[in-house]
Amino acid sequence: MKIFKKIAALFAASALALTFAGCDNSGNSGSGDNSGGNSGNATFRNVDQIKESGEVTIGVFSDKNPFGYVDNEGNYKGYDVYFAERIAKDLGVELKLVPVEAASRVEFLETSKVDIILANFTVTDERAQKVDFALPYMKVALGVVSPDSAIIKSAEELNGKTLIVVKGTTAETYFTENYPDVKLQKYDEYNEAYSALQDGRGDAFSTDNTEVLAWAKSNPGFTVGIESLGSTDAIAPAVTKGNETLLTWLNDEIKTLGGEQFFHKDYDETLAAVYGDDETYKENLVVEGGEM
Repeated sequence: MKIFKKIAALFAASALALTFAGCDNSGNSGSGDNSGGNSGNATFRNVDQIKESGEVTIGVFSDKNPFGYVDNEGNYKGYDVYFAERIAKDLGVELKLVPVEAASRVEFLETSKVDIILANFTVTDERAQKVDFALPYMKVALGVVSPDSAIIKSAEELNGKTLIVVKGTTAETYFTENYPDVKLQKYDEYNEAYSALQDGRGDAFSTDNTEVLAWAKSNPGFTVGIESLGSTDAIAPAVTKGNETLLTWLNDEIKTLGGEQFFHKDYDETLAAVYGDDETYKENLVVEGGEM
C-alpha cells in the first residue's frame, strides 16, 4: 500500500501542475505556448509542435520481448509498441520508434531524442525528479530467473552469489539498497544479460517479473524461482520535465482508452500468446484508465 500512496502522490502533484495547462474537449492540449519549452537544460516539443511536424518520436525497447522488441522481419512488436501506435494514430501523426536502453531513458528525454518514453518505465521518486510521468498503464514487481540445476527461490539465497542485472533498472537499485552481499554483474542491454545467464556467467538474472516469466517459458532449462519480489510498482509513459501540454494529452488519452478497455485488448494482441488467457494474471498486470 505504501508504494500505491507514493505513486498517487506523484500523480497528484503532476495533476496540480497541469491545472495551468489548457485542454480542449477532445483531450488534446491547448495551444497556449507554441514555442516549445525547457526545464533547466532540457528542451521539448509541445503537442502543437508534434502535430505540425507530422511525427511523434517514442522511445521503446528493441530487445525486451514481449513488451518491446524487433521481430525476425525487422518490425517492432510488443505491448509498448501497440500502445505507441495508438498514440500516434490519435495524435494524427506518423510514428517514429527509437530504440533505448534502460539506463538511457532519462537522457533521451532530456536531450530531445524522443518526445515520449514507453519502455517499461517504472515510476520511482528519483526518476520523477528528472522526468514527468503520466498515468500508469501497467503494474509490475521484480522476478528472478535461474538455471533449473540451481534454482534461486529467495533473495537471501543470492548472498555471496552473482546476480545479473541491466544498468538503470529497478532490479539494480533494489539489490544495491537491500542486498549489499549480492554481487551484481551489470550489462547495458537485455540480450547481453540473458546471454550471460545462458553462458553461466552468473547464478541468476533479475528484472521485471513479467519479462523473466515470458523468457523462461521460451527457454527450457531455466525457471523463475522468485515470481514476485519487492513492491508492486506502476509502469507509465514519461515526457520531458515541464512538458505540460504533452503530459495533459497523455493523461487524457489513457483515461479515454480505459473506457474502451484498450489495454486489455493490447494484452490479448501482444501478451496472451506468451502468458495465456489467465484472467487473474491479466488483471495483475493491466491497468486501465490510470487507476491501479
